[in-house]
Amino acid sequence: MNRQERLMKVLLAPHVSEKSTVAADKQRTFVFKVVKDAEKDEIKGAVELMFNVKVDHVRVVNVKGKAKGGRNRAKGGHRQDWKKAYVALQSGFNIDFMGAQ
Repeated sequence: MNRQERLMKVLLAPHVSEKSTVAADKQRTFVFKVVKDAEKDEIKGAVELMFNVKVDHVRVVNVKGKAKGGRNRAKGGHRQDWKKAYVALQSGFNIDFMGAQ
């Protein structure tokens, strides 16, 4: 697999929450769910390739899956662990997920 194919598979989805919306509005920081083995330089390259923007820096968080179970926790389990990336853009750039024209 060449580098461009790998970059196209790094980003899984934008992570939309109240916190990520505030970060996008105030700090030009966007939050994405990424593959668990993604590195910061791969995430930066993927965002720049897919959205045609310039990335200032990337912060990464490994999110632990929540414990879930039945009423008495007899059938315990947990949600999957996943990785989240906070991508800050350089001034003058923005990502519009709504696609408003």
